[in-house]
Formats: sequence, structure tokens, C-alpha cells
Amino acid sequence: MSGQSTRRPGELAFICLLVLFSAAALWQAYSISGFTGLSQPGVFPMLAAATMLVSCCFILRDTLRTRSSREPGHRAAFWRDVLPVRLLVMLAMVGIYLYAMPWLGFVIASGLFLFACFAYLWRKSFLISLILAATSLAAVYFLFRIVFEVVLPQGTLLPAGVF
Repeated sequence: MSGQSTRRPGELAFICLLVLFSAAALWQAYSISGFTGLSQPGVFPMLAAATMLVSCCFILRDTLRTRSSREPGHRAAFWRDVLPVRLLVMLAMVGIYLYAMPWLGFVIASGLFLFACFAYLWRKSFLISLILAATSLAAVYFLFRIVFEVVLPQGTLLPAGVF
């Protein structure tokens, strides 16, 4: 341990989620083929998930041994350190992007998403954000549509063949 005397905000909840995730991963790995032999397809995933679960249990034990910080401003520290406003805004933008993609299609939705992200996170001028988003989108379009010949999703609001 790094000499930490109190738990950081959200630390206990996070490690509890990791323990649950590790247990679910172990269960899923076991359901691949069970544990009937060392050469079965599920053995390596089970070993990896079991290692992850055991490690998480040790970390949970150490976390429970540290005392919880009940100082004034503890909740504010949680929101500031674990869920800052910028992260929540980005999660909302990702949700809107995923929701809009079936209607607008990949090219338009991705272009709007990139522009919004650059404008919000980088806080440069409108023109710089627009140029950067257009350049990034052109590179992605060229790589996937032209080079790899991937069919990008079309939106229902635009006629087929526009992009």
C-alpha cells in the first residue's frame, strides 16, 4: 500500500464493482466449456478471470482496512474527483451520438459528435474545431470506407448513397 490512511472518494464502491465484474467474468468463462480438461477452450479465460477475482478480493480487503473519510466536503470531493461535470457532459454527448446515429448515419452523426467534442473539450475557436472535426472525419472515412471498404451505416433521414 502507498501509505494512504483514508479511502479516496468512491474507492470502496469501485472495488466492489470490480469484484462483481470479475465474478461474472469467471462465470462466463466457466460457461464456455466448463472445467473438463486443461486443453478446453474455457481454461485460459477461467484462469484470467480467476486471477482477476483473487486480485480484486485482496484489494477489497486492503480497502476495507483503511478508514473512510467523513470529513466535510467528502461528497464534493467525490463529484470533483470521480464524476466531474466534463465527464458527465461527455457521457451525455456519447449517448446522444449513439441515439442519433441510426437516423443521421455514421458520417453526419460522427461529424457533429467530433465537432461538439472538440468545441467543448478543447475550447478553441469555432473554425478550428470545425476544421479539426472535418479533417478527422475525412481520415476515418478514407481509411474505413475507401481503404478497408467497410460499409458505413446510412441514416434513415438521408437518402441512400449520399455518403
